[in-house]
Formats: sequence, structure tokens, C-alpha cells
Amino acid sequence: MAKSSLSIVGRAAKMATIGAAKCSGDVAEAVLGAARDILLTAVDGVAQVAIATEKSAVQIVTGAVHGAAEQGGDVMLILEWTIHGMVKSASEVGADVGKTAVAAVGAGIMAAEKVGADARRALKHAVAGALAAADEIDGNATKVVRAVLRTSIKGAKGVIKELSKE
Repeated sequence: MAKSSLSIVGRAAKMATIGAAKCSGDVAEAVLGAARDILLTAVDGVAQVAIATEKSAVQIVTGAVHGAAEQGGDVMLILEWTIHGMVKSASEVGADVGKTAVAAVGAGIMAAEKVGADARRALKHAVAGALAAADEIDGNATKVVRAVLRTSIKGAKGVIKELSKE
């Protein structure tokens, strides 16, 4: 088997996702909790929290998507909930939720494409996860995340409009 190109953080996220997929409880909640715990561990004590958060978010989302695909899990659900966890956790550690959302959504779409998932569906689920987390944080986070995704992620403007109608 080829050596994994995932980072240590990405491998931890992959293994946590595989474990969550095997649990008998709510998989989405298990993935959200695992993603949050891994991010908080990765940035604990790091002076440059924003940079560490964005980098870790990319690694965690990528690992979670690969883990879901490897286990035959629902890649879109895992993608959405992992990004949700990344954006929510970014707020908890004082990082920029907008930059974290862009990093996580971009990584999620790329990871989903790498495992053979539909890029358009991945975009919709990734954006939905980021927006749901921002809505849970506060109105300002919602404005920031919407604005930055519209301008930074190709196709996000249409998806945001579509999700607003649902």
C-alpha cells in the first residue's frame, strides 16, 4: 500500500472519522466532536493561532473525507460536519472564522474530488457546513463567512443563494 500523503493531523482526522463511522450513535455528532478535539489539540499553545487553525483545518477536513471514503461512509455528510466543526472551533480558539471557512471549504472540495465525489455536491455541503457553524456563532460571523466564501470560493455565491431559499 502506498504511503499516505496525509499529515499527522490529517491521519488523526481520518482515523477519528473511521471510528465515528463505526459507532452506533449519531455519526455527524461524533465527527463534529472529533474534528473539534483534533483542531483544539493542534492549535493548543501555538502563538500564531490563525495560521495554525487554517493549516490544521485543511489537514483535518482532508483526513476526514479520505476516512469517510475509505470506510464507504457518507462523504458529503462527513464533509459538511467536519467543516462545521472547523469553523465553530476557529471561533472558540479566537481564529478568523472567515479565513478558516475558506481554507476548510477549499480543502473539502479538493479532497472530495480526489476520492471521486461530485465537486458540485461537495461545494454545496461544504458551504452549508460553514454557514451552519457561522449561524451558531453569531450574526457577525454569518456576515463574514458569507462574504468571504462569495468572493473566495468559485461557485459559492450561487450555492449561498440556493441554500438561502431552502
